[in-house]
Amino acid sequence: MTGNRRGVVPVLLIAMPRDARTMLARQWVVLRIILAACTVLFCARATAATGAPSLSINLDVFEHQKHRVALPNGIDLAYVELGARKGKPVVLIHGYTDNARDWVPLVPYLSPDFRLILVDIRGHGGSSKPECCYTRVDFAYDIKLLLDRLSIARADIIGHSLGSIIAQTFAETWPERTERVVLISSTGGQRAGGPTPKSSLDFGAEVRKLKEPIDPDSPFMIAWWNSPTPVDEDFIRRQRKDSAAIPLKVWLAVLDQGLSSVSSTDLQATLPQLRAPTLLIWGSQDPIFGEDARQSLRDALPTAQVKIFEGLGHNPFWEDPRAVAATINEFLAAKAP
Repeated sequence: MTGNRRGVVPVLLIAMPRDARTMLARQWVVLRIILAACTVLFCARATAATGAPSLSINLDVFEHQKHRVALPNGIDLAYVELGARKGKPVVLIHGYTDNARDWVPLVPYLSPDFRLILVDIRGHGGSSKPECCYTRVDFAYDIKLLLDRLSIARADIIGHSLGSIIAQTFAETWPERTERVVLISSTGGQRAGGPTPKSSLDFGAEVRKLKEPIDPDSPFMIAWWNSPTPVDEDFIRRQRKDSAAIPLKVWLAVLDQGLSSVSSTDLQATLPQLRAPTLLIWGSQDPIFGEDARQSLRDALPTAQVKIFEGLGHNPFWEDPRAVAATINEFLAAKAP
């Protein structure tokens, strides 16, 4: 049956006696309430069936909260600011081919006392996508300039994957601007004389096979965004789509410049300069940074706190945001040693 079903009941009501119209109208209201309740129940059961944590932030609204600021180095950096305007500044730096939306599952569980600054790093999201330069120092300098523009003298820095390398670099280079550091799904790179850390997903080789336009639903992209436990499907779909929109030349430039330090001793050389209190977080099933990669970081930062989330993957704060946020909140709230 096609057409406007809403017009059926009013037409029937006109042809009925008044008492019958009243009764039918009441029954229609009750029926609509029941249908609405069933729809809500069905959606709740569908979410429960997938096991994915529900999102409490509307993804469209989130995108409209994004600001863009011109930095003195010629880069336009996009960011979203949430939480307490006069609260403790906390900068969150996403990973390779992600964007500020990366943190949407986690944000609702972080302390409301934080002033959260979610950045699109250069080459990603709404930020500039220049032909160069994408070393970890370039990324970290953008963060420093953004804090200058926001008049933030010191901040806690949280980074995930590539973002953790940027966070590490920021803390090493500007210790006076760094309060505490959280490195999620990170690595200390190759130790001198040691083997190159291996990952079960050889993403570098796969990235070099990509052709433009990048297909967000290709087998590689699906594997790239996969997690061992369920994640909100619309969130992942949007992440893949935005990732595919990044120019291939940026994918390759970040791989060759920003991530080259992972397979060298470059990270190990500067890690002793990271003096801020540091928390290391991994999922035990991380396919990118396995045990060798993790141990290289633990050895380089022997005083760092370590938290492993059993059964979770490279994006533990998507898979169990409440638990990850509780660990971060406790660490950032601790008194300075």
